Amino acid sequence: MNGAESLVRTLVKSGVDICFTNPGTSEMHFVAALDRFEGMRCVLGLFEGVVTGMGDGYGRMADKPASTLLHLGPGLGNGIANLHNAKKANTPMVNIVGDHATYHIEYDAPLTSNIEGIAAPVSDWVKISETAKDVARDGAQAVAHARTGAGRISTLILPANTAWEAAEAESDPIQIGDRANVSSDVIRKIAAVLKSGKETLIHMTGRALRKDTLEMLGKIQTKTGCRLSCMTANGRWQRGAGRVSIERIEYPVDVALKQLSSVKDIILLGAKVPVAFFAYPNKPSLLIPLDCNVHELAGIDHDHPCVIEALVDELDAHSAKPKIQNLVRPELMSGKLTPDSIASAIGNLMPENAIIADESVTTGRGFRPFTMGAKPHDWLSVTGGSIGLGMPLATGAALACPDRKVICTEGDGSGMYTLQALWTQSREGCDVVNIIFNNGTYEILKGELASVGARNPGRKAIDMLEIGRPNIDWCLLAKGMGVPATRATDTDEFNNQLERAISASGPHLIEVMLH
Repeated sequence: MNGAESLVRTLVKSGVDICFTNPGTSEMHFVAALDRFEGMRCVLGLFEGVVTGMGDGYGRMADKPASTLLHLGPGLGNGIANLHNAKKANTPMVNIVGDHATYHIEYDAPLTSNIEGIAAPVSDWVKISETAKDVARDGAQAVAHARTGAGRISTLILPANTAWEAAEAESDPIQIGDRANVSSDVIRKIAAVLKSGKETLIHMTGRALRKDTLEMLGKIQTKTGCRLSCMTANGRWQRGAGRVSIERIEYPVDVALKQLSSVKDIILLGAKVPVAFFAYPNKPSLLIPLDCNVHELAGIDHDHPCVIEALVDELDAHSAKPKIQNLVRPELMSGKLTPDSIASAIGNLMPENAIIADESVTTGRGFRPFTMGAKPHDWLSVTGGSIGLGMPLATGAALACPDRKVICTEGDGSGMYTLQALWTQSREGCDVVNIIFNNGTYEILKGELASVGARNPGRKAIDMLEIGRPNIDWCLLAKGMGVPATRATDTDEFNNQLERAISASGPHLIEVMLH
């Protein structure tokens, strides 16, 4: 048994059963090992940003880490943007990054780089396996760290010789301790805040956004009259009919300031204090009122179900009835394509237990009211703000949940970052409906140009914000990668195409023409 074989065996034994890959020379022994042992599915991505984005989508929906296989520092660097998103989502992930043989590094070959330095900003744990006999133990540690708390990113650097040299055996899984609870003093203090009679907001993300925890929070809302909200972007949010509906802090600063203007106490449950995505001239960074008191109930790594249940106990809210969202499907519209008509179709036609991978940016900013009463679904957001996640995220989610329909809402500009995900969807038969909003521009940046006070842009500025000349043909791009595609030029066409795509199996792309 060589080091690579011991690592594959260890990963499988530790519950990692899928590897998203874009390998190179240094990883060939790991590639060969994957072929020798059962239990590890291998999925090829044609760009490392697709690989890491798929790992993110899989981890969010499977509640366990996938493995990625990346080639040296440049390969890891190509995947950084979506590792950034995964880290912000607290997605568990194990990156295996090949490196030159330990004795070859001193010669500074062309692909030599500081892999640790590249990995550190987007990883919670980084280690280089020094010898083949270390690899299995290091692999078990990588999985254990990835599964710690809400989910973390581990990066194991595997020098080529540690992969091909002799190893002893795989390692057993490392047991993970239970997630931490909070003290009874904290519970009593938060309960007192909720009973104060002042306008109070419980602001949350992470595990708190699942159906069971939202129902308990709904009991607290009924008992105390508090408001419930989540962050603007969340890793996974279970919403729709049969679930407790909550607010979402909106992206535009002025809207968010108005939304939070009357809050006197904000209770943080895994979330951070609401802040603007960017600094804007003459606008605050913090979105809560200056006289608002901030209280932390639990951090992201705490055991949210246990914490919330303790708070329900303290408030004697078990018998309170939460406000459950009724099934309310918006009417289908006709005529010109608009954000509202598109949202109505998604809210009306969405199947039960759908997964929404949302990177719709400007077009989809108003989708949530139209989908609030849709059939129950999971909503996945671009948590770190780095574009190019939508289609890889959808692909990973589809591989984690092959029995569920995935709908990817994607801007044309952000979609061009990682359109190679379509090829993987085709190869793996992923059940994904990709909806591309083709407006021929980075529309959000035009709004940001005005928001930061950069007035009267000229042709040079506008040319950096538009993606026409030539116009991008998404139907041709999709078909070239094996994904059937249609084009919608009005609402009726979109309604019909979306209904057909949802009814069919396998990947499909709808190009929605908005210009």
